[in-house]
Amino acid sequence: MTEGTTSAASEGDTLTRLEQEGEIAADYLEGLLDIADLDGDIDMDVEADRAAVSIISDTGGRDLYKLVGRDGEVLEALQELTRLAVHRETGDRSRLMLDIAGYRAKKREELSELGAKAAAEVKSSGEPVRMKPMTPFERKVVHDAVKAAGLRSESEGEEPERFVVVLPA
Repeated sequence: MTEGTTSAASEGDTLTRLEQEGEIAADYLEGLLDIADLDGDIDMDVEADRAAVSIISDTGGRDLYKLVGRDGEVLEALQELTRLAVHRETGDRSRLMLDIAGYRAKKREELSELGAKAAAEVKSSGEPVRMKPMTPFERKVVHDAVKAAGLRSESEGEEPERFVVVLPA
């Protein structure tokens, strides 16, 4: 077997594993929606080497915002519970991402813009920029935006006060 064949088989195994994570998560979340008596459809995908599961609504999803909570706190907790449900079934740690009613997608856009602005500020001033404390998800999005702008960034501090510092090139 050649190295290219091994790599292709490995990618197929990874995709199958991530799809399985998505299926387990979807089953768990459907049960949760039933218990909470909320309407929502489950959408599954694989993005950036992790399972991505979204709960969406055809009716505007106002009720689903109960599952997002203030500043996404409930969403973060549900994501952790869903990851635990996947871990219980597979025995493997999951990096699954959960989005509800498009909250994370919208937040990702805002944070990408924020990261790009911080990178532009660093490029023009030559000085590091310290950002406000963020969740791990938020920091990851900012790090990606800074990297796309050609700069580097680091996380500093301790949770829950951990923040991003954008550094000159």
